[in-house]
Amino acid sequence: MPLLDGTAASRVVLGLGGCVDYEVKLTAEVLEKLIIEYGVATADLTSPAGSVTDERDLVVSILRYVYRGGGGEHYVASAPALSDFANRFPRRETLGGTSVRAGILMSRLGVPSTLHLVSVNDTFRRLLPADTEYIDSGREDTFYPHLIVQYDRGLRLRAGDIDLTAPAPNRLIYVNDPANGDMLLTGDLGDRLAKADIFLISGLNAMRDEAELDARLASLRDHMRRLPAHAVTYFEDAAYHEPAFSRRVREALLDQIDVYGLNEDELQSYLNRTVDLLDPDAVADALTAVRALIPAPTLVLHTKYWALAAGQGRYTAALDTGTVMAATRYAHGDDFTDHDVERLRRLPRRPESVAFAAALRSRAAIACVPGFALEVESPTTVGLGDTFVGGFLAEVARKGRTAGKGRTAGKGWR
Repeated sequence: MPLLDGTAASRVVLGLGGCVDYEVKLTAEVLEKLIIEYGVATADLTSPAGSVTDERDLVVSILRYVYRGGGGEHYVASAPALSDFANRFPRRETLGGTSVRAGILMSRLGVPSTLHLVSVNDTFRRLLPADTEYIDSGREDTFYPHLIVQYDRGLRLRAGDIDLTAPAPNRLIYVNDPANGDMLLTGDLGDRLAKADIFLISGLNAMRDEAELDARLASLRDHMRRLPAHAVTYFEDAAYHEPAFSRRVREALLDQIDVYGLNEDELQSYLNRTVDLLDPDAVADALTAVRALIPAPTLVLHTKYWALAAGQGRYTAALDTGTVMAATRYAHGDDFTDHDVERLRRLPRRPESVAFAAALRSRAAIACVPGFALEVESPTTVGLGDTFVGGFLAEVARKGRTAGKGRTAGKGWR
């Protein structure tokens, strides 16, 4: 869809890529058959994690996460393994990528945006809301669906010597996507950014070639020089298909980032240890450690229990909107209504999260919002972080320049 200069959508640019997702919900019946068919044993679940090269590796990887109730993202060398696995379950086709889901949510909240994409196809165009504007760096249509695996708390698997029960619901992402792996940028991205108040950076975690990554980071920095001084640049972290690239990206972009967002899985991965998310002292220590690694002006950490912002700037309202919208998606999926949002907003917060947030707020320069007390039989675990980001940025956009301090807003929030 062509973008007209001066439109409201040009003030919010969300990148850098998107995709079609195949969403499946795990069932014990299918997984137990695969455990037996592939001879998967308990020893496979406790051995060091390796690359995912075929469907057996995919099953083992999924079981490892289900065992501990974790979430994650991985590159899969075999595209047929993804489609073969997806075809074993009823599936939904949806749109994915942090920027795409955030943009769809922001549109529902009355904040238009422009998506920067690297791949489109007929399915993507059919599913994208008609009023959504986008630019595309792809030279032709491509179709590389991502496998999104959801599982519920209490999923019980008994096959061979395996007997495990999922302690928490979560989602897993498996990808073989050359377009997002290349992450080509449009030549006019800088022109778009010159008019922007908000720029979201996500998706670089899918790149796998070091030289290509360095070239893309250099190009991105060139485009970002066009951003106005007041613009807010938000970077959302993710699980890198090549873990060593995470540091490379941070070192290239940190001096251009105002807000750096991540979830509890990414936090604990950086620290290489488990963090008790309801222990204020443990979380404070974790924040000190991760902020030494990621010295962004503001660090946003969103978890299932709470969301916080540490550093410069006051983002309490943005944290709350992100938390409300993510909780609404968790409870109602894609088809939530305005009534669902307002009803959820009035629900009680988790008592333990309320106590935790109060303790964190007593510490200097930390804003913390508690999560909700939700009992949902079949929750949606896909896209919760993306929805949080969309809610957060919608609130920042609505606050406009009055929300910041220092050099107007945006980079003045540092």
